[in-house]
This record gives sequence, C-alpha cells and structure tokens, in this order.
Amino acid sequence: MTLLSIVVPCYNEEEMIPIFYNELKAILNEKLSFYNYELIFIDDGSNDESLSKIKEIAKIDKNSYFISFSRNFGKESAIYAGLQSVKGDYIIIIDVDLQDPPSLIPKMISCLETGKYDSVGTKRSTRKGEPFFRSLFSNIFYKLINKLSKTEIVSGARDFRVFNRNMKDAILKISEYNRFSKGIFQWVGFKTKWLEYENIQRKKGDSKWSFWKLFKYSLDGITDFSTALLSISTIAGIISSILAFIFIIMIVIKTLAFGDAVAGWPSTISVILLIGGIQLFSIGILGQYLSKTFLETKNRPIYITKESNRK
Repeated sequence: MTLLSIVVPCYNEEEMIPIFYNELKAILNEKLSFYNYELIFIDDGSNDESLSKIKEIAKIDKNSYFISFSRNFGKESAIYAGLQSVKGDYIIIIDVDLQDPPSLIPKMISCLETGKYDSVGTKRSTRKGEPFFRSLFSNIFYKLINKLSKTEIVSGARDFRVFNRNMKDAILKISEYNRFSKGIFQWVGFKTKWLEYENIQRKKGDSKWSFWKLFKYSLDGITDFSTALLSISTIAGIISSILAFIFIIMIVIKTLAFGDAVAGWPSTISVILLIGGIQLFSIGILGQYLSKTFLETKNRPIYITKESNRK
C-alpha cells in the first residue's frame, strides 16, 4: 500500500494539536483508509504543553511520531527535519492551526496519482479576515520578489502541499542554513498543480507570525533568491555620483559667474544627506548578504533534536 508521510510543524499549539489530530484522523479514516500513513509532529522548541499533547497522541496512535527540538529553530528548520525523517511515497506538509484544511488532502493526492504532476500546492484565493496592512505588504512582497528573482514565487502560496519522493529528495539536497521553503519548492522545479481555497481563520490560539517576523521572513526570501539588490545599490551609487559631479560643475560655474559661493547651502546639505542615505542603504544591503554568508560558513546544524520516538 502507498504510504503517506504527514509532516506537521508545531510551536506553542497545545490548544490546536488535539483538534487538528481529530480532524485529520477523520479524513484519514473516511477518505484515505486505503493508504498507510505516518504522522510526524515536529515540536519546534515549544514552551507550553504542545509536546505533552503530541506524546498523548503517539501513545494511542502507533503511526504517530514526534521530533522535539532543543529550542525554537523556526518553521523552516521544522519542515527540513520532517522531510529528513519521512519514509513515505507521498509527503504532505500541513500546519497544525487548521488554516490549511485537511479536507483538501484527498483531492491533492488524487491529482498526484494521475501521474501528470510531481507536486500539488495550495494558495489562498482571498485574504479575507487578515489585517489590511498585513495583506497589503504581503502583496507588495510577492510583486517585489518576482521582479527581483528568477525563481517565480506564487502569490498567496502556502507551505501546505503534497509531493512525491523524487521532489522530496531534491529538496533535501538543498541543505543551506538560511531556508525559504516557498522559494526552494519552486527552485527545484518539477511539475506543480495549484489548488485555491479561501482564507480560513484559526479556531483557537493566536498566530505566531507577528508583522515584524513576517517582515524579516520576506527579507530572507528576497536575499535568498535574488542578488538584484546588490545591483540596485550599485546603480544608486552610479546615479548619485553622476548627480554629485553635475552639482560640482554647477557650483563652479555659478561661482565664476556670480562670485557667490555661500548661497545655496540648504540644497548642498540636502544633497549630502541624500548621498549619505544612499551609502547607508547600500551598506545595509551588503550587510544582509554578508550576514547570510557568515552564517553559512559556520556550517551550524539546521536544528538539534532533544527528544524523539522516531527511529
């Protein structure tokens, strides 16, 4: 029988874990009973009772496993750990907050079994219920990254997807420390079918993704899959140099013609501030890329396992 491997990253989700498990289990029993499955919870260093809830499930369900991190390494690390652990023919990544509907899994698998696709991804058709500014900046991010990167990042794409073992093996070959899964899924290629669904609100608990975390995550995505920002800083430097040269010529001509070299200091100060701002902006971009290079050269592990029942 075909084995389904279900990877579920968790961080401080003690309220949602039992609800998620019951809903997923109902789908597995009713619509996917002719498949074997393994359910792998990745506890991303939770500081609530998430791990205890997961262990309770593992006691009653022999197909359930857990990997618990020594601290919070982030969702990207949790996904990578799950993919390293799976043994299935089809791999499913799904969030525990039920904003990824388990009811879509049977349809996703049926699409995969046609043999036409290697992966079935999901994306939200609307962002109904999200804060306005969060939706606004999310849309700006997708437009910006697709302008800067050669790898197309699908707008509204979720980490919720199903793919075959070949694609899983390709993803694991990318062992970089700085990970942006949405980009990695697209970069490895393979044929993907997209399914849309409307935004679903959490049943319990709060999102662990603050605006600041999402902002930093978006910067990681842009710098991980594009070096265009380095070109932008170079172009800005060239333009500012040309403008500065033009201003110098204008000042010399004005001084020779009118003998007034003092007037106009406000505009001079403005130009200095503009050039200084461009320089700091360029240095900041270089710093982002250098910091990522620095972290990669350290060759630190992507995660550290504290406890697991997975052999």
